[in-house]
Amino acid sequence: MPVAESRGALDGVRVLDLTRILAGPTCAMLLGDMGAEVIKLEAPGQGDDTRGWGPPFLGGESAYFLGTNRNKRGMTLNTATAAGREILGALIAKSDVVVENYKTGTLEKWGFGEDWRSARAPRTIRCAITGYGTTGPKAALPGYDFILQAESGLMSICGEPDGEPMKYGVAIVDLVTGLLACNAILAALQARNRTGRGQRVEVSLHDSGLFMLANVASNHLASGKDARRFGNGHPNIVPYTTFPVRDGTIAVAVGNDAQFARFAALLGRAGWASDPRFARNADRVTHRETIEALIRDALKAGGADHWIEQMKAAGIPCGRVNTVAQALAGEQCAAREMVRELEHPAAGVFRTLGPPIRMHDTPVAIRRAPPLLGQHTDEILRDELGFSVARIAQLRSEGVL
Repeated sequence: MPVAESRGALDGVRVLDLTRILAGPTCAMLLGDMGAEVIKLEAPGQGDDTRGWGPPFLGGESAYFLGTNRNKRGMTLNTATAAGREILGALIAKSDVVVENYKTGTLEKWGFGEDWRSARAPRTIRCAITGYGTTGPKAALPGYDFILQAESGLMSICGEPDGEPMKYGVAIVDLVTGLLACNAILAALQARNRTGRGQRVEVSLHDSGLFMLANVASNHLASGKDARRFGNGHPNIVPYTTFPVRDGTIAVAVGNDAQFARFAALLGRAGWASDPRFARNADRVTHRETIEALIRDALKAGGADHWIEQMKAAGIPCGRVNTVAQALAGEQCAAREMVRELEHPAAGVFRTLGPPIRMHDTPVAIRRAPPLLGQHTDEILRDELGFSVARIAQLRSEGVL
């Protein structure tokens, strides 16, 4: 099948999105980008919390919600009612994947535990996204990105060395948790191809935050020394940080000693490469403050374009520190189609980030704008569950929809 006519890699996979905020919606959106049919379930009259997180708003829809809920059909359902839970059970049974971020035990309390799934939905994969997982003293607590950035140690390594701990500029724990959840679901779908059975998979903000410590955690576990902040610097590599230049700030990432020798030469300081304080990366890490001060002094006379051109010619990784506006207006962003235009029934034509994944034989695609609250409720009940118009009207009058 030609690429232009091919469907997404997950075409035919049905996903029930019972999540809100960012981690779960991001996971479900990525599955939708790859071709899955996603149904997003929200509470009537309220919906996902992020619908109210603004400004900015476009046609009454928050930019936050619009940015993480494309490729989904939207349905409202009051799961506090018996009829609502009956409909939820029918939707779970017809889904390949259920993604939920309820408090631990919520689905079980509603009657949808492992025994129910084994009997009624044995092929369904349930992905539970929690704050702290299902074990340990904090298992019952809700999770919030900001709190987990603090508790995981991530904030302690962000910020200036003599400044306060700082959070990352976006909800990075939520985003990584969403990516890990997507990975787990794809693995469970592959396992189902072999076993014929679905399974329960779980990811938590707590575990994701610790996972993100990466080499910093490894450094501590190997040495016993606690981590500290390096500003924009790297704990194991020098120079690997930002430097002010005449008209802005540039990032320089010297990854090995050969690069450092070329870097020193283009700065007119070739002798640094044979200086015992700087010759090897380990030496430069030990004398971090000294070499970084010398580099700052050497770079301050030139502009960003000059230094970037020189460094790229010498094979030194570098780049300008852009604003968000500059990054999204950049030539590379345009070439990669990372900003797309979508038409929305309330927001009109708006710009949004495009999918970050490229699949050449089964391409990802944006097929739907983020849904209005309950936009597809009648359609889903009618087409997927066979409800009549009269039955749907009755459920709406009873506050179920």
